[in-house]
Amino acid sequence: MPAPDDAPVDAPVIRSDEPGSFAWEVWAKRHPALVQRLRDASPYGPDGHRALDALLAELADGVIEPLPAGAHDHERWRAWDRGHLGTSWFAAPFLWAESYFYRRLLDAVGYFAPGPWQGVDPFAPFKHAELAGPAVDDALAVLDRLEEADPAARGAALLRAALWGNRADLGFRITAGDVGAGGADPALVADDSALLWSLLPEGRPAEVHLVADNAGPELIPDLVLLDHLLRSGRARRAVLHVKPHPYYVSDATMADVADALRRLRRAPGRSAAETGDRLWRAMAGGELEVRAHPFFCAPLPYAEMPGDLRAEFAAATVTVMKGDLNYRRLVDDRHWPATTPFTERTAHFPGPVAALRTLKSDVITGLDEATVTTLESGGLPWRTSGTHALVQVDARGGRDG
Repeated sequence: MPAPDDAPVDAPVIRSDEPGSFAWEVWAKRHPALVQRLRDASPYGPDGHRALDALLAELADGVIEPLPAGAHDHERWRAWDRGHLGTSWFAAPFLWAESYFYRRLLDAVGYFAPGPWQGVDPFAPFKHAELAGPAVDDALAVLDRLEEADPAARGAALLRAALWGNRADLGFRITAGDVGAGGADPALVADDSALLWSLLPEGRPAEVHLVADNAGPELIPDLVLLDHLLRSGRARRAVLHVKPHPYYVSDATMADVADALRRLRRAPGRSAAETGDRLWRAMAGGELEVRAHPFFCAPLPYAEMPGDLRAEFAAATVTVMKGDLNYRRLVDDRHWPATTPFTERTAHFPGPVAALRTLKSDVITGLDEATVTTLESGGLPWRTSGTHALVQVDARGGRDG
């Protein structure tokens, strides 16, 4: 069995009780600001405002309270608890506490309760605003130019776009010429792109699983990359995994996938619209499938995934984990030495796995000593600023049995 949060291991679990740390800043500043954004974005009534106020007060001065006894997932969260209920939010592991915060936030706004707000995504106004922005059309227009590139250069550009997500200047704006000129990106702290492509040679009957991170402008490059894999013959089938309900602010759900596909189909550029149409047909034909397992909203590392999800990933040629949260869950959210081998931390995974991540939290593995020295000497918060990224691959998989 995987070690519980507080078991003695090589590195301490990341918590939020060190003033000035990144995790502490999230609780002290980001979450209160998020609650204010929710108040401004949706016309919640007095009950919603009182519930949000109570949650903020509990975060600041109280202890972690359990879900109401009647909550549909009360027993599931009891099983996911590791003795953190009844303790301070700041003292609990950062990953566990942050996950539970978003579950409690959904309760506060009435997402699961019978009533007018049931099933209404509280983050939808933010997602829709980003998806509707003109920057999305500008970025998608580059797809027309990428059509002129050879498949390898086009694939490299689309992989880079999926890596950087909604950073339009480093997304689709990386043209085929840029990639063909060498493709080295100084902001990449690790780059196993060549190893990832080697797992997906053209003409092989590959099944690619992609575990999505954010919706909106970050989900569109993921979908475009899957279309490229299917279209180029590098994959015969793709499975996109999303959250079963709203989770962190921008996390993708099935509704967000549908919104992204509609956005592609109505894009002004010919290539973007054709991509949307192909993906639409792939959904209908079964070449592209979307799944939403409850464990994707769990506060636990992937080492503790249930057997049915483990079997899905074991059947994949490669599973691509997108984003910061998936990385934290993949390697376990601890203060690992940055030179800890990535493959050491992913030995539990049941098949080949790749991480595409923009760095936005403290955890990091798989770097060489020279890279760490250079990054640390810069004096900037490279681990958390979103200015650096990585592509890491464990091509073996399943070594822990």
